[in-house]
Amino acid sequence: MSDEEELSLPRAALNKIIKDELGSVQVSSEARELIANCCTEFVHLVASEANTICAKQERKTLAPDHMLEALQNLGFADFVPQCREVMAGCKEEVAKRRKYSLKLEKLGIPEEELLKQQQELFAKAKEEIAQLEAKEWLQVQEAAQMAANTSQSKPTTEEDEYE
Repeated sequence: MSDEEELSLPRAALNKIIKDELGSVQVSSEARELIANCCTEFVHLVASEANTICAKQERKTLAPDHMLEALQNLGFADFVPQCREVMAGCKEEVAKRRKYSLKLEKLGIPEEELLKQQQELFAKAKEEIAQLEAKEWLQVQEAAQMAANTSQSKPTTEEDEYE
């Protein structure tokens, strides 16, 4: 991969981290660029070490344990407990998503049918809204007509006739 094609971390994510960690401190664009480059280099370093560990174990898939061992080998053992906590949170989130997905599968309704039902519900809701708007429009028109009729049928006084 050439230098031009080198991957980098999303700027929005880095900016959020900087803001969360530093609060109201102003950070120059050069400093933000340096932080981005350091983060990218750190990720490359850990991933490379994890890949080496994976290869030594004759594995083809890099696993979270390879990453944690790489952190320890590189002198970042203090990060491992926090990484384990984050990993547990990620596993819980994946389990929740899987559980929700299984609920849909247990319904026994194909995805196409669910999509069709959803579109029908949207169409029905749009129709109901259109009917309500038409009814409200008619009420406004009737009120305007009544007001116009009332002002036309208002009795005139003799003073009104001479003015």
